[in-house]
Amino acid sequence: MIADFWFDPSCPYSWLTSRWLLEVAKVRPVEIRWHVMSLSVLNEGRDDDPENDPEGYLWVPARIAATVGHRFGHEALGCFYTELWRGRGDEQDEQGGETERDWLGDFRRALSAAGLPADLAESGLTEAGDDLVRASHAEGISLLGDHIGTPICAVTGAAEERIVFFGPVISQLPTGEQAGRLWDGTLLVAGTPHFHELKGHAHEEPRLP
Repeated sequence: MIADFWFDPSCPYSWLTSRWLLEVAKVRPVEIRWHVMSLSVLNEGRDDDPENDPEGYLWVPARIAATVGHRFGHEALGCFYTELWRGRGDEQDEQGGETERDWLGDFRRALSAAGLPADLAESGLTEAGDDLVRASHAEGISLLGDHIGTPICAVTGAAEERIVFFGPVISQLPTGEQAGRLWDGTLLVAGTPHFHELKGHAHEEPRLP
């Protein structure tokens, strides 16, 4: 079973969902393929700015990630994504809030740690890679529509049947069989014909592993 996962690399909730998928892969026969999407692209043309990013800074990690995926493949993209967030959970304060560490500025370290050229960080500072971001984003968003956000997961089974869903949005990481049960339930719900939406409690601050 293959799980194609589209994520904005700056979103902490997407990060938690991605770590959940890695936990799922330990207890279910799932292969993950990594893809980039972008909240900056998703929110273009809106009168408001839900991400509070007037300078367009969130384009930077999306461009770098898309360049990594294009040049080195989805496995390298997954490694870069992991290194980009490595240690972030240790940066939270006792109330679970985030510190002021500029983690998104540390692209060169993340690239090097992932075994990639550090100078790929420069790709985040130009618009040259925007077409890569937009193409990957369009592929993911076309599966559900632009009424949702990040992340998107498309699961393909042995018979080529496909189940696509947004999320799940979680604030803490389930592990082991708990992660597997959430996977089973998500596929059951999302795979039900004519299913549209299911919501839980209001969002909590993400507790990063």
